[in-house]
Amino acid sequence: MADAFYVPLGEDRFSATGHTAGPWSPDAQHFGPPSALLVRALENVESGHPAELARVTVEILGPAPVAELTVRARIERPGRSVELLQAELASVDRVVARASAWRVATSDTAEVGTDAGPLLPGPGSVEESPWPDSWQSGYLDAVEWRAVRGGMDVPGPAAVWARQRVPLVDGEEPSGLQRLFTVADSANGVSNYLDPRRWWFINSELTVHLRRTPSGAWIGLDAVTLVGRHGIGTATSILHDGDGPVATGAQALMVRPRQAGGG
Repeated sequence: MADAFYVPLGEDRFSATGHTAGPWSPDAQHFGPPSALLVRALENVESGHPAELARVTVEILGPAPVAELTVRARIERPGRSVELLQAELASVDRVVARASAWRVATSDTAEVGTDAGPLLPGPGSVEESPWPDSWQSGYLDAVEWRAVRGGMDVPGPAAVWARQRVPLVDGEEPSGLQRLFTVADSANGVSNYLDPRRWWFINSELTVHLRRTPSGAWIGLDAVTLVGRHGIGTATSILHDGDGPVATGAQALMVRPRQAGGG
C-alpha cells in the first residue's frame, strides 16, 4: 500500500489506499480525505487575480468506496470580486460528493484583522491520544491525534490537535487547506458522546467558513456535538493552526440506533 491517502493515476483520476478507510466500514472512506481531494481540485481552478477560498460546502451523496475516483472542478459563476466554484467526486458508477466554494479576491485587511492568537495549548504539551477500540483503523491511524481537552475515547466536547502521517496525494506536499479539510470532517468523531457500537451519528455534509489559510502541519479541532429529539444533530468546531483560529466548521448529522439501519 502506498504511503499516502491517494495515488494519482492521471487525468484527474486517483486510487484510494487503505489509509482512507473510515471507522464505520473498511470498504468506505472517512470523508476527510475525499473532502481534501475536492479542495485540492478547487485550489487548482485558475484565477485571473489573487483570491482565496472563503467558504467550502461538501455535500456527501453516498459512501466513497476505497477504490478509483475521479475529481473535477470548474468556475460556476465568475466574478471580479467573488466567484462561485464547483467540484465533483465520482466513483466508477456514481457521483459520491459535490463541493461548492466561494472564492474572494484578496485585499489588505491587516489593520482591522481580528486574529486572537493561540487559544489552545500546543500539541507538544500533550501525548498522542487513542480512539475507541471498537472503531475501524485506516484513516484514524493515518493521522496523529493529541487531545488537550476531553478526548476521542472520552464522551463529550473535545479539543484535539491532528497531524497527517501520510500526504494526501502520493508525491505531493499537502497545502494548508488540504491539511485542514483532511481533519475538519472529524468534528463529530472527536466530540461524540454516543457509543458507536449502538448509534449512527453520520454527517451528510461539511461546511467550513475560512478567515485565512492555515500554516504548519498541525490542525486543531475544538468541537462539540449536539443532538435533538428527532434523529438530527450538529457537530460544530473552531479550527486552529499554531497561530490561532482560522475557520469554523459545521456538520449536519443523521442520528439513529444502529439496529435501525444506516440508510
